[in-house]
Amino acid sequence: YTWAMLFHLRLSPLPEVIWRLISLVEEEIQTLSQVLAAKEKHLAEIKRKLGISSLQELKQNIAKGWQDVTATSAYKKTSETLTQAGQKASAAFSSVGSVITKKLEDVKNSPTFKSFEEKVENLKSKVGGTKPAGGDFGEVLNSTANASATATEPLPEPTQESL
Repeated sequence: YTWAMLFHLRLSPLPEVIWRLISLVEEEIQTLSQVLAAKEKHLAEIKRKLGISSLQELKQNIAKGWQDVTATSAYKKTSETLTQAGQKASAAFSSVGSVITKKLEDVKNSPTFKSFEEKVENLKSKVGGTKPAGGDFGEVLNSTANASATATEPLPEPTQESL
């Protein structure tokens, strides 16, 4: 039941003055609701004339909300924690990279790798390399890659004149 219904039914022992007061307050609330609706309509019309769209308002509200969030102490603490975690992860990856580099250098300097490198160089000189033996392994790989690239190039199409 609303107060107006109770007023009309007179289900309560409240004095007549109080019931009248309740009725007046409800009427005032309804009037204020109508005035508010009219003002909201007027505001929408002004915004339309200024070219302010709902999307622009939404963007502004989101930007303001994000600004409010980033100003909180919880956000700042979380941001600091994540920054520190990122720095620690970066340092860990850097450390892992250094370890891998060191291990690869150890492998390259190992007797087994040196022996393999010599065998590849000897094979190259036997196959017909123009360089004297003693080039490093990187040079051998580069020259082999270049030789492979030129061997796989397509032959030119025959022209009418060459037939």
